[in-house]
Amino acid sequence: MNAFKEHCRRSLTSIRDQGRYRIFTPLQKRADDFPYYGRPDGARVLVWSSNDYLAMGGHPVAVNAACLAARTMGAGAGGTRNISGTSPVHDELEAEVADLHGKQAGLLFTSGFVSNQAALSTILNSAPFGADQPWQVFSDAKNHASMIAGIKGSRGIVNIFRHNDTAHLEALLRAAPKAAPKLIAFESVYSMDADIAPIGAICDFAEKYGAMTYLDEVHAVGMYGPNGGGVSERDGVAGRVDIIEGTLAKAFGCHGGYITGDAEVVDFIRSTAPGFIFTTSLPPMTAAAALASVRHVRQDHVRRAKLFERAAALKSRFDAAGLPRIESISHIVPLHVGEAALCMDVSQRLLNEFAMYATPINYPTVARGEERLRFTPGPMHTDAMMNELVAALLQIIPVERRRAA
Repeated sequence: MNAFKEHCRRSLTSIRDQGRYRIFTPLQKRADDFPYYGRPDGARVLVWSSNDYLAMGGHPVAVNAACLAARTMGAGAGGTRNISGTSPVHDELEAEVADLHGKQAGLLFTSGFVSNQAALSTILNSAPFGADQPWQVFSDAKNHASMIAGIKGSRGIVNIFRHNDTAHLEALLRAAPKAAPKLIAFESVYSMDADIAPIGAICDFAEKYGAMTYLDEVHAVGMYGPNGGGVSERDGVAGRVDIIEGTLAKAFGCHGGYITGDAEVVDFIRSTAPGFIFTTSLPPMTAAAALASVRHVRQDHVRRAKLFERAAALKSRFDAAGLPRIESISHIVPLHVGEAALCMDVSQRLLNEFAMYATPINYPTVARGEERLRFTPGPMHTDAMMNELVAALLQIIPVERRRAA
């Protein structure tokens, strides 16, 4: 035990020395004042990095549904879906997200992380062609930690293809044993680089080489596509993707994760995934809030359009000011800093001197030298707020870190 404690001490000292020690900023979300949060002293802070992309977390539709369900069914689920039974709201929510993605079935998990970890490990630990033919999994180099955890927790043979590089993906598929089961795991919107996968092209290669496709849409559901079904819906390729995974904790403003797909595949995961079977289910009040939010967002085309208009407005202001914006084709707006300690300093100064908050993104979330601030402007961020943000950043970010305006 003493040796391990010393290891912890040395590791933490090293992390602090590198300027990437994670500090939790005490901020309290305000449902009726979003995107402002409260500090312990009562001061208001304008938050620029929330994943509550559409400001649905405080929307009356979601809040009222949660309150009504809590009064009716209580605060917690009381156990797993097997132990305490399945609430009708769980079934309704699974049917709703399945319909959102045009799939036969859906399955709820306690978070997006758990849904990826549990579903991928369960699939890749199966043996559809016998134990002597393990899965060959093809994973994008910038996949989320939850996908990596699910893949590493399996017996699958891992092939990592360069980020969004379909030529490299095909080369790996071509070199893999023809008889082995294959799965391609990738995301639609990559939240740190703010770019988007070529889903259609990946599906082309999946069909050519007989591979399943597993798509993480957590940073796209609710926002992209005619109904908020994600980039796969926007691009008209959702029907070509075998499993679409999503979250209820970002654009829908609630909590939980899910997968959708063929009914038998989803039922197999429901019946065999430890990460589903042995954990307490989502509280009914949370599921009720999420169900109300999903139904509302699917019809609220104005809110979704406003998100993208606001993202374009902030990108334009950053560019006009010569701030070092990383190119983005999504709603996420990253600003390059390039040094862990400086990234932390910029974030802290923005908070302490200007009452604004943007999350510093350091290694290992991004590679060393790629440290950045990540901005997620939403429907409630006004032009005046953006102007104040740009003015503050121009005072904080050193001139040598900017680019020509």
